[in-house]
Amino acid sequence: MGARGEDRAEREAFRAWVRDHHPDLGGDPAEFAAELRRRRRARTRGDPAPDAPIVGVQRRFGPVAAVERWRYRRRRARRLR
Repeated sequence: MGARGEDRAEREAFRAWVRDHHPDLGGDPAEFAAELRRRRRARTRGDPAPDAPIVGVQRRFGPVAAVERWRYRRRRARRLR
């Protein structure tokens, strides 16, 4: 089975576990939350693949960025008319 098949099998197993243990369906809320925390820690603990690209994202915050976005959209709208 390839990586996709393993991922699909893991997802199906997780969904089955959630259906069996969800608090809305009669499961214990504390145990459910603890298991979710454990699974999330295990998922994020792994190192990224050595060939995985590092992606940098430029973020624009603040009122200056809002004005720039507005100005860009207005200019673009004028060109489209």
